[in-house]
Amino acid sequence: MTALITEFPFVLKLGYADDNGDLHKEGTMRLATAADEILPLRDSRVQQNQSYLSIILLSRVVTRLGTLPAVTPKVIEGLFAADFAALQEMYNRINERGRNAVEVLCPKCNHAFEFEVDTSRDQ
Repeated sequence: MTALITEFPFVLKLGYADDNGDLHKEGTMRLATAADEILPLRDSRVQQNQSYLSIILLSRVVTRLGTLPAVTPKVIEGLFAADFAALQEMYNRINERGRNAVEVLCPKCNHAFEFEVDTSRDQ
């Protein structure tokens, strides 16, 4: 029997710079629950601006970022756009497939297969 993997490591390309100037790049994201997707809809920031939903979602599922004591919406807001986009893509991959994988087509035979994305090291 295979155990369900619910947490996935990542390394941000640019990293989050905290108030002390320390850079945080390594983190962990967990699979989202139904509550993670539903409860943020009650947040007034999301009600005023639907785009804010991604901020709240990521702050709920990113369980660790460097040595920060907590990953809050303010931390997610402070990410560089490239890192924010990478985390959104990772969120979609792991929650659609249950793992950090993408579907790839063989250029010779057009056979589709899944390729595990390694976001756990500096790229």
